[in-house]
Formats: sequence, C-alpha cells, structure tokens
Amino acid sequence: MGYVEQNLISGEQVVHRTRLHWVVLIPPTLIAALFGIPGLIAIYFGVFSTNQDVSKGPASAVGLGLLFIGVMAFAGGMLHRSSGEFAITNKRVILKSGLFHRRTLELFLNKIESVSVDQGLMGRILGYGSIDVRGTGGTMEPFDKITGPLEFRKQMQEYISRISPTATPP
Repeated sequence: MGYVEQNLISGEQVVHRTRLHWVVLIPPTLIAALFGIPGLIAIYFGVFSTNQDVSKGPASAVGLGLLFIGVMAFAGGMLHRSSGEFAITNKRVILKSGLFHRRTLELFLNKIESVSVDQGLMGRILGYGSIDVRGTGGTMEPFDKITGPLEFRKQMQEYISRISPTATPP
C-alpha cells in the first residue's frame, strides 16, 4: 500500500494517478553502464584468463567492485522512480516524492489557485514535464519529470469544476 492509499480520508477515492517518467532512469543507467561494463570485462578476463599469472584474483575483485557500483546506481534510480506518487482524488491533490527525504503536498481541490505545466522540447516529445501547483496563500510546489503533466492538469481542472461549478478551473 502506497503513500496515497495510506492517507486517504473517509469518502475519498483516487480518480487519476501518475508517476515519475522513465527519463529519470537515464543518468543511473549511464552510470551503471559506465561501471558495470568494465566490471563485467574485468570479471571475464579475471576468471577465464588462460594465463595462470597472479593477476586473476585482483582483476576479478576489481570487476566485482565495479559491477556492484553499477548495480547500486541502477537500483538507486529505480527506487527514486518508484518513490514518486502523484494522485488526484475526488477531494484533494496528493503529491509525494522521495524515499529517504520525503517531500509532500496535499491540497484540497477548492484551495488550488493555479496549476502550471512546464515542458521543454524533449518533454513534449517523450511525454513528461514539471507541474507547479499553487495553493491559496501562495504555496507553490514544483514537481519535476512527471509522466503526462498536461493530462494531470486536465484531470485536476475537471474535478475542481465538479466540486465548484461556478468557479473557473485554474
């Protein structure tokens, strides 16, 4: 059970959900490749070397160390991606990112002043961007690299207009 489900109030249901886009995995994947590929090569030459000299052991140990760094970098990226939860309920918007250093924003839909989307060229092509939710009182929170930010904003506006038909959506 995720953060959103744990923090639902009575009568509240999730109506739209998104997560961090896969582009957040690009830097950890590059780091994993940078360390993992040389690590695998060192392990291969350390284990399958026909030369019976003493360098077999150190080459394998260095290879295992490099491979471990690569695997940990990729695992860290996967944890980062899975730690982001972004949901719209019939009453609130709930945004959470981070695993060890958690950052959350929970605003009732009737307290949202505006929602802005920031997408660069690559974000438009690949379908990710940043959203900034501004609540009454000036609270502004940016959340970066979210999958489908325009759809997220549209769904938020849809539910804001449902709870307050006379108000204009942000």
